[in-house]
Amino acid sequence: MSNTRKFVVVDGASQNIGSGPEDAFLNEGNRVAAVPRSRQSLRRMLAAASVGTIGLLVATAATAEGSATEAPAVATQPAQNASIRPFSFQASEAALADLKQRVTATRWPDQELVQDDTQGVRLATMQKLADYWASQYDWRRVEANLNKYPQFVTNIDGVDIHFIHVKSKYKNALPVIITHGWPGSIIEQLKIIDRLTDPTAHAGTEADAFDVVIPSLPGYGFSGKPTELGWGPQRVARAWTVLMDRLGYKKYVAQGGDWGDAVNEQMAVQKPAGLLGIHTNMPGTLPDNISAALGGAPKPTGLSDDEDYAWKQLDFFYKHRVGYALEMGARPQTLYGLDDSPIALAAWMIDHDPESQKLINRVFDGATEGLTKDDILDNITLYWLTKTGLSSGRLFWESKLAFFAPKGVTIPVAVSAFPDEIYTAPESWSRKAFPNLMFYKRHEKGGHFAAWEQPQALVEDIRESFRSLR
Repeated sequence: MSNTRKFVVVDGASQNIGSGPEDAFLNEGNRVAAVPRSRQSLRRMLAAASVGTIGLLVATAATAEGSATEAPAVATQPAQNASIRPFSFQASEAALADLKQRVTATRWPDQELVQDDTQGVRLATMQKLADYWASQYDWRRVEANLNKYPQFVTNIDGVDIHFIHVKSKYKNALPVIITHGWPGSIIEQLKIIDRLTDPTAHAGTEADAFDVVIPSLPGYGFSGKPTELGWGPQRVARAWTVLMDRLGYKKYVAQGGDWGDAVNEQMAVQKPAGLLGIHTNMPGTLPDNISAALGGAPKPTGLSDDEDYAWKQLDFFYKHRVGYALEMGARPQTLYGLDDSPIALAAWMIDHDPESQKLINRVFDGATEGLTKDDILDNITLYWLTKTGLSSGRLFWESKLAFFAPKGVTIPVAVSAFPDEIYTAPESWSRKAFPNLMFYKRHEKGGHFAAWEQPQALVEDIRESFRSLR
């Protein structure tokens, strides 16, 4: 592997992605429009959404507009090349100035007509966010944090995949591949890297050590954007198997939530030889009768307290908060504002699940719990600087899965259930969905972004879950 690096300007940002003929793709265009679907296929998509398509929206990546003179966008379909190239990122001053100017020049809408968020993200919240973003936020801090970890790019199935790869100093560390979701990104997992790779410094033992691989999903963050159709969770799962094999790992485990859970469950269904088990903090566990009820059938009777609580969460989400998933699942190319206005991007990403939005509202009102203002803007700014607001939405269009109701997962599975997730998966549903359930824990606090909000609790679950598989 060559140690030679070079910087290129992409959308006004400098990306250090190596050198050689494999980098020629940076000069290609990248313009893909979603193919209109038939009325029948749209009905199928809506049905799938009512069975769980919407469930996987939590992680996030980042993108950014560049300076006034932009280089071509990063294309992501270079010729297949198995090399692994070092990567680091430095946004240009022009890109950061452009971001600040766009935030400052926002044309604000009228205030909502209600005293809550039932009409959407409240104007006061967005104006507080904008003020902090334009006047106090420091992206260079994020770059320094990201670039202290080894990062790489490798081409898999025609798409350049970016990933963080941190090896533990302990000899018998267990490899784990960790996948983010939407509206998340690799930013979510930064708080758990050191805890996993250096457990003795974080209330663990040498026997708890992991080698950590954290890829950016195709179309997200620093990964390439597919220029052909077909990149749904199944194909991503196959790509992750190739990645772990390319890194030389013969045995490994997988972790994730949101889209990360969907990808991991597809890896479990595909059963690559090296995959020992998976851990999820947003499992797909819906029984058929619950899925049917979400689609309009009568609510099932005889539910336990935990099951009834989960049902109420799901019923509210499907009735009131699934709009983002339906739009991205049907017409992602229409969301031009996500790549043109940073405030539009921020509002779209914040208006996800109800508890995360409430938390973000409290944070910008001055609360300090779970997330910080910088956490929230780190993730959004990554989407902006990498110009992936729209491209990340195509994964919803590509997916044909009912994410909350996977079938055929028979390898060992571990579940962490957090109360402020889109729904808190009951243990009873988890045991029915995963016949080889090896671990289940229900937490008292935490939500959709577990690695962000409750990093130590999540890490302790990951450690305990996989001890029997080492």
